[in-house]
Amino acid sequence: MDRAQSMTITTATKFSLLDWLSLSCRHIALLAAMIATAGSLFFSEVLRWIPCELCWYQRILMYPLVLILFVGIWRDDRKVYLYALPLALAGIAVSLYHYLMVMLIIPPAPCAGVVPCAFDYINIPGALSFVKIPFLALVAFSIISVMMANLALTETPPACGRTARIMATVIVIGTAALFIGLGMMI
Repeated sequence: MDRAQSMTITTATKFSLLDWLSLSCRHIALLAAMIATAGSLFFSEVLRWIPCELCWYQRILMYPLVLILFVGIWRDDRKVYLYALPLALAGIAVSLYHYLMVMLIIPPAPCAGVVPCAFDYINIPGALSFVKIPFLALVAFSIISVMMANLALTETPPACGRTARIMATVIVIGTAALFIGLGMMI
């Protein structure tokens, strides 16, 4: 194989990975939203961690994303980003503000709930000490935002409707089953 053939194969592989990402961006966003939703319910319902006021705002922005993305995939709605991206961007703002308070970078605001908004449930020592609940929400909202921006900015070819629907259903049922199983083990 000469150098020109090798470069052609490499270029074709890169394009197929980008095509795959463009075709999968709604599913990746759905997976992020589903993990964040199931994770927050796991924290509050299994571990009995009481959410603070800002946690509730993040939940209000995250939970509908599961339904919006799922229905968008089922309907093969190429413009689902019009509905999902505003919620995800607002979620980034709330999560970042909350994260800065938990990390004590900005002074904590008074919260009306039982738990102060600067309270830290996750206290991992060492290199992962930056991981906090608002950070996890920030990562999920960021993934969803990037995937929705990708969907908005690229021409995506029509997806295989049945396969897309099956994958969306597997994501929702699989993630829910995983967290329910994890909850039963604890």
